[in-house]
Amino acid sequence: MSTHAELSILSGLVESVAPTPLKPVQLHAELPPIWCKLEYLNPSGSTKDRIASYILSKAWREGVIGPGALVCEASSGSTSIAMAMVCAQMGLKFIAVLPESVSNERVKMIRAYGGTVRLSPDAAGMTGCIELTQTLARTEGAFLPRQFENIDNAEAHRRATAVEILAEIPGRSVDAVVSGVGTGGTLVGLYKGFHDAGCKTIPVLARPVCVSETADYACGCFQQAECCSFSTCVPGVMDNQSEILRSTDLAGLVTIEVEEEHALETTRALIRKGFAVGPSSGLNYVAALEIAKQLDPTVKIVTIFPDRMERYFSTALFYNDQDNP
Repeated sequence: MSTHAELSILSGLVESVAPTPLKPVQLHAELPPIWCKLEYLNPSGSTKDRIASYILSKAWREGVIGPGALVCEASSGSTSIAMAMVCAQMGLKFIAVLPESVSNERVKMIRAYGGTVRLSPDAAGMTGCIELTQTLARTEGAFLPRQFENIDNAEAHRRATAVEILAEIPGRSVDAVVSGVGTGGTLVGLYKGFHDAGCKTIPVLARPVCVSETADYACGCFQQAECCSFSTCVPGVMDNQSEILRSTDLAGLVTIEVEEEHALETTRALIRKGFAVGPSSGLNYVAALEIAKQLDPTVKIVTIFPDRMERYFSTALFYNDQDNP
């Protein structure tokens, strides 16, 4: 079995990376500041680097996997990219199971790290992807991180992301935390981490809603890019998929619905402000502003900017780029 020192060398890039910045963001002077954790600055470009490193490092330490082991994960993209990167560092083989209409940028990133991509029919959704990984576990002996049900997903954020935020935010206190939900790991982990520190934090779930089925942005490129997503426009945000969320008591949970086009418009505005983010960041920011209206003006609201814009160049986020030649 490999030593802890060997593990540190193998996964050192992710484990030694400096904490991502926490910044108060105001798109307009009249809006309240929202404390945003810039997770798109992680090595592979998303917050999923945290769970990939945590889950695979733990499996290595416990002797579940070792050099040359096969890892397989079902993902709409970002988790598979992060897993591919960490597997490359640790000398592991990796198979990503993705919906067949996932954006080409994501496929290329996974393959660039040496990962293999297998596609599942769009009609089968994320359930089809998960079932294919289970088959690979049986037939090829693959280790499954199981991001949708593995509580270590949330633990990565409880132990690291939440601690980083509390170290930087004034007063070491968070009044509300906002996140869209894919696996549920980010929202659950941050909520638990803040409550561990004595904060009476309100958990806020950002839920995208499609207003017009005939709009150019609806049921188009984003649906193709993330066919497993609950939202047609905000990739990676799902409904009724998160076992982690369903199994956790988030006291006082508030759900904020955000129109999908509003999320995209806000994402574009954030990019023009210099934040190289994807659609879920716009979703989170809008929901954070909405909960701010319901609370005292002095409260501190935290949200996450989960991933980078480059993996969305072929999607609807950049369809309307005539104003940015």
